[in-house]
Amino acid sequence: MTRRDPSPVLRSAARAVAGAVRGAGPPGADGLEDLVAGALVPAPSLELGHFALPCFVLARPLRRPPAAIAGDLAAALSGPGREAGDPDGALARVRADGPYLNLSLRPALYGRLVVDPAIDGSLFQGPFAEPGPATMIEYSQPNTHKALHVGHMRNLCLGDALVRAARYAGTDVVSATYPGDAGAHVAKCLWRLERTGERPGPGEDKGAWLGRAYAEAERELEGLGGTPGEEGARAELARIQREVRDGKGPSHDLWLETREWSLEQMRRAYDWAGVAFDHWFFESEMDAPSLELARGLVRRGVLKEDAGAVGADLKEDGLGFCVLVKSDGTGLYAAKDVLLATRKFRDFGVGRSVYVVDRRQELHFRQVFRILERMGFEEARECRHLGYDVVELPDGPMSSRKGNVVPLMELVRALEDKVRRDHLDRYAGDWTEEDIRATAADVAAGAVKYGMVSVDVGRKIVFDMDAWTRLDGDTGPYLQYVHARVASLLRRAGFDPSAAADPGLLVEDEEAALMVALSLFNSVVVRAADRMRPSLIASHLFDLGRAFNNFYAACPVLRAGSPALAAARLRLAAAAGAVMREGLGVLGIRAPERM
Repeated sequence: MTRRDPSPVLRSAARAVAGAVRGAGPPGADGLEDLVAGALVPAPSLELGHFALPCFVLARPLRRPPAAIAGDLAAALSGPGREAGDPDGALARVRADGPYLNLSLRPALYGRLVVDPAIDGSLFQGPFAEPGPATMIEYSQPNTHKALHVGHMRNLCLGDALVRAARYAGTDVVSATYPGDAGAHVAKCLWRLERTGERPGPGEDKGAWLGRAYAEAERELEGLGGTPGEEGARAELARIQREVRDGKGPSHDLWLETREWSLEQMRRAYDWAGVAFDHWFFESEMDAPSLELARGLVRRGVLKEDAGAVGADLKEDGLGFCVLVKSDGTGLYAAKDVLLATRKFRDFGVGRSVYVVDRRQELHFRQVFRILERMGFEEARECRHLGYDVVELPDGPMSSRKGNVVPLMELVRALEDKVRRDHLDRYAGDWTEEDIRATAADVAAGAVKYGMVSVDVGRKIVFDMDAWTRLDGDTGPYLQYVHARVASLLRRAGFDPSAAADPGLLVEDEEAALMVALSLFNSVVVRAADRMRPSLIASHLFDLGRAFNNFYAACPVLRAGSPALAAARLRLAAAAGAVMREGLGVLGIRAPERM
């Protein structure tokens, strides 16, 4: 697979610096170009330059102090004959500042390598990542028979952004979901339905209704604690679980019917979010086979059996004792996850497996991965658990068990209504009702998705409908509005993407700042995919949005000083819109043409 450099602008600057370091010789022969390209970072201010090279990275190979290296390079790249060491004509100005070499690049370079490719779409054509193994990203593991609420959206949006970023970079990705359709929570819900005979009313959202029934079951069972009815309830729950696991009996029939209600709720949510999975796994499919696998691993000596319970002694690895099967024969999550991993490796040929699951399961996955290693799976070393913190409402945590959740699709409708009231009702009569409805849906989805991925995975999220739907600040609607503003400008100007312009005219600081932001986009996406941090993309898009708005305010486009300057600025704006649209797409967010 041929790999494209994610930032040809940085590569051109690195080529010039490496040439000055080595003096003469075959480009790239000594790895200097890669070393410099990987070390270049945006300069602290445009007064210093566009990019800075911390010369500490050259101190060891050159055996000289970083400040001396920076001074010598500045002299070499600024003096006579500098063009020979800068074959791409990348450098406009070079200056040393202590151990840093600051570089300002020519606008023509940005025009050729960033602006034009963004407009014709070639900037976004990878692959950019190094060839690697096929990767399965498993995310969104909601439980059936519970309410699907806004808290589930962090996992869904995070996983979807990971899949999109990895595919953008050029990784072969299989996306998978693993709903929890078996276990104690299912039995509790069915227990209540069997006792009461309750069913949702005509036209009622069956998935949301089922979540409320589960919460009622939890409250009823808590009330039975310490009473004569507790033992009978436990026996009924055990019976229901057996019937579901064995695939026969009235509880199994009821499970099939109500399970479909939950799955339909999930499918509606996934359709709304624009998410499609390559494969659906189900916990119920892992139940009985995982018990067989555990017994086989006991015979192989990988696991131990004691009084009917099966587990792995991982104390030498600092991971304690992992129970896979309880003494009553019930398989636990560890048994099912071990089986699921073997199917991923065997049936899908993935060499890397990523699990997007909240951070409270860190020990569980470390234990599972160690067991897979003991089973002989080399792929286990490429298993990753991406743990994230939870989502709370402003007044505290949510809990399906306690019932203090708002069903997701109800919340979606409320969000769309709010977007209409706050931002779109003013266009009634000018826009069609369908346009208003579609834009409200796009903006509401953008608010949720951006809010869920813009916060780093290690931090808790507080869902705030008012804050997330604002058109200013660090929000999805703000970035969508930037794109819509660009689209409006291009329509008013009658922009022709094939019309040539002179990027050398773009000499203002605001123009340079915008070009720098555009040039870094692909590098940011590749880094975010590699580090599994979509928040890096969100942060960069926010910076890009601010850079465009600063440019738009300081550099008149339609009323520029000359037609040539207007044409150059218009192409720069078009490139900004294209990158913003592409970046939002990597996060799974649609970019409306008008807002």
